[in-house]
Amino acid sequence: MSSTETALVLGGGVGGLVSAVELRKRLPAADRVVLVDRRQRYLFDPSLLWLMTGLRTPEKITRPLARLRLKGIEVVSGEIEHIDADARRVSVDGQELVGENVIVSLGAEYAPETVPGLAAAGHNFYSLPGAEGLRDALRGFGGGRLVVLTATPAYKCPAAPYEAAMLLEYHCRKRKIRDDVQIDLYAAEPGPMGVAGPEVSAGVRGMVEARQIGYHPEHQVERVDHAAGRIFFTNGAWADFDLLAYVPPHRAPEVVRESGLADETGWIPVDRHSLETGRPHVYAIGDVTTIPLRLGKPLPKAGVFAHAEALVVATNIARSITGKGRPASFEGRGQCFVETGDGKAAMARGDFYAEPVPQLKLHRAGRRWHAAKILFERNWLRKWF
Repeated sequence: MSSTETALVLGGGVGGLVSAVELRKRLPAADRVVLVDRRQRYLFDPSLLWLMTGLRTPEKITRPLARLRLKGIEVVSGEIEHIDADARRVSVDGQELVGENVIVSLGAEYAPETVPGLAAAGHNFYSLPGAEGLRDALRGFGGGRLVVLTATPAYKCPAAPYEAAMLLEYHCRKRKIRDDVQIDLYAAEPGPMGVAGPEVSAGVRGMVEARQIGYHPEHQVERVDHAAGRIFFTNGAWADFDLLAYVPPHRAPEVVRESGLADETGWIPVDRHSLETGRPHVYAIGDVTTIPLRLGKPLPKAGVFAHAEALVVATNIARSITGKGRPASFEGRGQCFVETGDGKAAMARGDFYAEPVPQLKLHRAGRRWHAAKILFERNWLRKWF
């Protein structure tokens, strides 16, 4: 073992940020923690739902990654071109970086172009530009057909499209145009948040339909005709729209798919407790991973899991280097807020590793959960930056 160690953290989202900060706290000062990301600013994704309805600005929900240098973390801005998992070597804009430990936290990339016509026809509210575009379009929207669409059955933040539909409905009521707006949610999946179990799924569906939002599950989009304002589905159905908000198809970044770390799903398989990839001292966390559950579906892609996984990996890497502390294990527990509008939110939480099926509870929507989400946003950004 060399006198100093280098930990490479690939990706500056939730998982990468938390693991880098925790490693810096736990490792000797002589050891290096290097975070690599092509972006200059961190984006707090959960708040995009508020940004699209004008309740946040980009400045409120982003932070410069360069600020991490004040914590002693080396920040490298650039495009990751190649990952050599065996050598633990990464190429970034032609620069070679090598670490004794590597954490891959590169998330999921969006691929709206894989659905003909989708990108030109609507607004991807999972991205900052898309959420801003939807916000601007809503300002000039006085009535018509508003459609929320999930392009594929699997995507990160499983509650988000359902929250989006309810927040858009509330936004229309606040603007006093609700009577002139037909809102429909077309979902590729058979029900909301299916991996959370039938009770939670039925509860979320009930909240959506109680707001007179048309819900149409098992509608897999085939193509979109922008000029005609029409969505075509693989089951032969179609739907017209005047304003379209969509969740795009997801895939692992190309550099991950070409690294040899991904399996046939296109994502990186990891040990469900340690997040080890099978390559020595190479870990993967967050949305870029696939962790199968007993019921046949993968663990959802969500920031709450990326955060918890980052803490586990950082703890175990630091322990392997310093010999201090106890080993950590990711146990599959998680929670998420479900914004419903009217200044209220519900809360779903429980054990996703429970067998034979995940055990979760949906707490009734109320103002306290909405207030808790506001507090969470403020405290999270304050703590990690």
